[in-house]
Amino acid sequence: MTVLRTILNILYVLDCVALTVIVLMQEGKSAGLGAIAGAADTYWGQNKGRSMEGGLVRATTILAVLFFVLSLVLSMNFINK
Repeated sequence: MTVLRTILNILYVLDCVALTVIVLMQEGKSAGLGAIAGAADTYWGQNKGRSMEGGLVRATTILAVLFFVLSLVLSMNFINK
């Protein structure tokens, strides 16, 4: 079981680093203030899910769920036995 715990710890650290990098790559929400003036009706505003920003949001969600699951699994004591 020590091998499994080591593998999970390595995955956990890689997930933490990847999550940090992807969050830092995203634009701030203040960059989207053009929506007040009606700029959200542009092509990029309508297809934001297909853009790089949409991919970063999707990757952030997946990595955050993986982080949460790995945190729960690593905190359980049955792996230590």
